[in-house]
Amino acid sequence: MQGQPAHPAARAGRAGRPGGDAVGLRRHRQPGRRRSRRVIRAATAAGEFRLRPVRPADLPLITDWMNDPAVAAFWELAGPAELTERHVGAQLEGDGRSVPYLGLLDGAPMSYWEVYAAAHDRLAGYYPARPDDTGLHLLLGPPETRGRGLGSVLLDAVTEELLRRGPRVVAEPDVRNTASVRAFRRAGFTETGELHLPEKRAALMIRDRPTARSS
Repeated sequence: MQGQPAHPAARAGRAGRPGGDAVGLRRHRQPGRRRSRRVIRAATAAGEFRLRPVRPADLPLITDWMNDPAVAAFWELAGPAELTERHVGAQLEGDGRSVPYLGLLDGAPMSYWEVYAAAHDRLAGYYPARPDDTGLHLLLGPPETRGRGLGSVLLDAVTEELLRRGPRVVAEPDVRNTASVRAFRRAGFTETGELHLPEKRAALMIRDRPTARSS
């Protein structure tokens, strides 16, 4: 499973956002301050999973993943290291509304994630965004991690954690990326429509926090 395209027309909308609250993974919002970029840990059926903010030293590995043809077909970041560094670095140096993460399974780096404030993203112009929507992008790096259901397992674990801190998680995989759409469905997302973005036709995938039932 690979994630979302980083089409040139879309990159500024995801990485170059205006100032404001960050998409953090902390429990309490503090107005006027950046929210921390926390580590997510989850025990999954595949092993112990950890999601931590990307560090500059991770960029060569992420560049290698972006140059895999199966990944490049959807992320469109194949090329020299500077291309990936600009895309990821803009988020590292930005206001925190889009945070890049490295996913490690049993300690081994194997995935790249972006967690972003969907209501402050250009995506909000294409669907009925809510103020606290959290957006999610994912790619599985090593080829051996794909095609075995791992994407849906990790998506489920990460989304469970994000829903502790916000009411709704959204994603917009390319409709051609059937493996990605299928993984989101298996992770509990509902396909609610199709979006015609400048660089792709996307499936709008949404997963809401469960509503507590009264006794």
